[in-house]
Amino acid sequence: MDFAAELTAFDLPPELAQQVQKWVAQAADVARLEAELKASKLKIEALVFEIATLKRLRFGTSSETLPADMQDLFDETLAADLAACEARLEALREAQASEAEAPPAAPPKRARAGRPPLPAHLERVEHRHEPESCTCGTCGQDLVKIGEDVCEQLDIIPAKFFVHRHIRPQYACRRCETVSAAPVPAAIIDGGVAAARLLAWVTVSKFVDHLPLYRLESIAARSGVPLARSTLAEWVGRIGVALAPLCDRLIELLLEGTVLHADETPVAQLDPGRGKTKRAYLWAYRSNTLGADPPIIIFDYQPGRGGQYPQAFLKGWKGMLMVDDYAGYKALLGGDIGELACLAHARRKYFDLHQASKSPVAAEALRRIGELYALEEQARELSIEARAELRAQYARPRLEAMYLWLVQTRKTVADGAALARAIDYSLKRWPALARYASRGDWPIDNNPVENAIRPIALGKKNWMFAGSEAAGNRAAVIQSLLATARANGFEPLTWLSDTLEKLPAWPNSRIDELLPIRKQQPAQA
Repeated sequence: MDFAAELTAFDLPPELAQQVQKWVAQAADVARLEAELKASKLKIEALVFEIATLKRLRFGTSSETLPADMQDLFDETLAADLAACEARLEALREAQASEAEAPPAAPPKRARAGRPPLPAHLERVEHRHEPESCTCGTCGQDLVKIGEDVCEQLDIIPAKFFVHRHIRPQYACRRCETVSAAPVPAAIIDGGVAAARLLAWVTVSKFVDHLPLYRLESIAARSGVPLARSTLAEWVGRIGVALAPLCDRLIELLLEGTVLHADETPVAQLDPGRGKTKRAYLWAYRSNTLGADPPIIIFDYQPGRGGQYPQAFLKGWKGMLMVDDYAGYKALLGGDIGELACLAHARRKYFDLHQASKSPVAAEALRRIGELYALEEQARELSIEARAELRAQYARPRLEAMYLWLVQTRKTVADGAALARAIDYSLKRWPALARYASRGDWPIDNNPVENAIRPIALGKKNWMFAGSEAAGNRAAVIQSLLATARANGFEPLTWLSDTLEKLPAWPNSRIDELLPIRKQQPAQA
């Protein structure tokens, strides 16, 4: 609008027209400054939210429980100090009692509450402690047993190295001029010095307990056993190659399912040409936790994060895929593959916002999402049909109400604000977020595969990087089998020892018998 032209129509005195033009210019400046101030406030709010989020990730608790109870960082130290003080106090009381002529009666000991019994499956080594004499020290009569006082102590035998000596006598036939002896059974490493259990111990220590090979080398050295790091690395490589057929079969069984979880995590890979490391990725896939299929976890090692890697892994697969909002999965979705979105990711946006600013809108979103998770907890042990009915009756109405509330709330929030971004994330993915409630066997979030990745994130802090892409692939094979074994309730060392013992002579037609999976029992209604 041209205010100067408009003012000429009113034929105002020059002084008044000049003053009006000045007021109009000032109003324009005020509007501009208000817009800049609003933009600055939004930017400051976004930066404060980002800083608070980064501080929580760096220094805060990893739990997203609301409200989060403060935890004492020195619980272990306090427990040790208290135990030491109690022991010293008891020793002082005993010393005072021995010095006194008539020691007072000792106060009754407080019963220890809350200590669980030791596991029943552990081996018990009994030690019977009989009194020095079975006759009464006063009258000399024989004592009569009236009961027993039994206490149990937990003990451990650390890693113990020993040697198997296999002696095969050789017999000759003088007439036929032949020699006979018991055959040498096939082994993972023919002629190798390591038995199957030692190979399993090295593997489990590295990939489950996250101990680098140099630490295993030092553990063996303390027992006077020289195990060179290069030898240990060679064993791990041989094991990865030997176990590859089992992992391939697990992948086949995984892809028979109609619901999968997928996620990825970066790992470092040595780049010899540059003398540095480069970023590679472990793509993780997990079977549905709400179906009848056994838990299967697969790690696929790839040199990048491009969408072509999950496309290649899931080529020809049909079903529902639970993923986050990463663009690499977008090309998969549609057609034969439907999308399920992770409600935990959406919740995390509101949780971070509430932690940073105590936003009442974020608190209300958390409350509504909490009601949905409470329903899932109620349905944990239900059958698929009963869970579907519960979701239809209680979850779907809450989802519809939350969607309408988000739409109305978004109209009152300025664009660019942290709350606006959190709401936009939910609204953009709402059909996929709410889709789980239409069935009883679709998951609400991607937490199962994130939990499978968590040990990898811990382990890579110790082994630092993969030496090559081939080494990464071998590690992925081992990690897939051990993660699946743990998810199915197998003790990793026991399963792997037994498998490495049997595998060299095991027929491929019976390979399923070696897999670390158990058939799940259907949930009860």
